[in-house]
Amino acid sequence: MPDPYAGLHVEVTSTTQRVADELRRAVFDGELEAGTPLREVALAASLGVARSTVREALTLLVAESIATREPHRGVSVAVPDADAVRDVCRARTVLESAGVRRWCDAPEAARQEVRDRLAAYTGAVARGAGYAELNETHLEFHVALVGLAGSPRLVHTARALVAELKVVLAQIDRAERNAHDQADSHEAIVALLEAGRVDDGLVAIDEHLRDAERDILHALGAT
Repeated sequence: MPDPYAGLHVEVTSTTQRVADELRRAVFDGELEAGTPLREVALAASLGVARSTVREALTLLVAESIATREPHRGVSVAVPDADAVRDVCRARTVLESAGVRRWCDAPEAARQEVRDRLAAYTGAVARGAGYAELNETHLEFHVALVGLAGSPRLVHTARALVAELKVVLAQIDRAERNAHDQADSHEAIVALLEAGRVDDGLVAIDEHLRDAERDILHALGAT
């Protein structure tokens, strides 16, 4: 009898995905600054891949708002926009608050993920880790808060927002990057939740994200 699985196949990691990953890294690390043109021919030559592969990778970055495509001008690294920052921060508040509200009802594994992500972040701060690690562990803690809601779709949305935020943070002058030494405020939020003070935790996360929005906008020179 015919093999019912004959038409199935899986590509573990495509070249397109690897190219997209490398371009994301370069943007998030600030190597490719806001507004930098992403030329297909030059990138293909630099990365040693086909131009069509670069084109597909750029399409992924545009879909993630990491890059923008303009008629007759091509693709370039997204330029931070104050209104977009405000919108991202507003959306983060909704998602993270939804997770915090579920703290008491969330599975223990989800609560432990929050604890583990907090430990990774505070540990990075304590040992004076570099900006990239601090930023990554900090934002992963916030994604873990969304995970408390028990919705993979909300976590997926949170990760998309984090990707947008990383683009913005990468463009902030390094003098403004104060090592994200907000470990105490993050520990305070979790302490409130551990004590069952969810309402106070909601107030704390709202204040924390408002402060983050203000600081980012200030660093961008926006009001």
